[in-house]
Amino acid sequence: MSDRIRWGILSTGNIAAAFAEDLRLLPDAELAAVGSRSTEAAETFAAKHGAARAHGSWRALVEDPDVDAIYVATPHTAHYEAAMLALRAGKATLCEKPFTLAVGEAEELVETARSGGVFLMEAMWMRCIPAVRRMIELAGDGAIGEVVSVHADFGMQGPFPETSRLRDRRLGGGALYDVGIYPVTFADLFLGRPSSVQAWARMSAGGVDENTGMLFGYDSGAVAALTCSLLGDSARRATVTGTLGRMEVARDFFHPAGFTLWRGESAEHIDLPFEGRGYQFEAAEVHRCLREGLPESPLVPLSDTLAILRILHEISGKIGLDYSS
Repeated sequence: MSDRIRWGILSTGNIAAAFAEDLRLLPDAELAAVGSRSTEAAETFAAKHGAARAHGSWRALVEDPDVDAIYVATPHTAHYEAAMLALRAGKATLCEKPFTLAVGEAEELVETARSGGVFLMEAMWMRCIPAVRRMIELAGDGAIGEVVSVHADFGMQGPFPETSRLRDRRLGGGALYDVGIYPVTFADLFLGRPSSVQAWARMSAGGVDENTGMLFGYDSGAVAALTCSLLGDSARRATVTGTLGRMEVARDFFHPAGFTLWRGESAEHIDLPFEGRGYQFEAAEVHRCLREGLPESPLVPLSDTLAILRILHEISGKIGLDYSS
């Protein structure tokens, strides 16, 4: 690899802009190009965020010889098409979460990447945040004993109009796949795969979930209680409780700057602050893997990405969320 990893951003929405800004925090990253189905949108984005080139089509972007890695930042329903285009062009691909809305499509992406020897990773930035990684290390080292429960919630302040992407079933709207994926993934980081999944939801007139509760049971006897919502701004807290203590994130557990480790009534505050929003950490993980010649990220493994999607699919069936029609 060259001294700098040259990124191409596919799409020009809010998440693409946030990623572009955080790339500036990595000295070995270069925003080489942006691609959109609109030349005007691509040129506007390039001018604002300092991309060297603007492409008026996705194909032109993925075929740009001066791009090493593609960040797919489209709405959920376009992830499969965009990521497949990048993989078939032989470009390392970081695809926004959820990978896809259909498990079968995600499996196809993984098979294409593995058979072609092309790097692929889901942009589940939470897994790369330093504080979350430290929590996982502490739990693995037995700092809180055997983990017996996880609680996590992610609710966004509404109301969102029916015209919003978040409420549009055709664009993969709803709470579960947009924000519910975070508490589900968080529970998985500490407890692994559940043996039992229960879920309930309030569904919108447009057929997407707007307030969802999930209860997972595990063979160990552990439980996870999780919620997601488009109706109100929840505390966005997370707690991992063990037999010897617990770890708490007071706000925004999906990109925290620290957490509290409790043992009885004794509290230790562990601060791991960072600049920007935190998207630079997932980009840095891509850089590390490419430089070390790793076919997949051990930090965000494709096997875990597929497992989480299968859990989301099971929850969807229980609450009546269907994107297939």
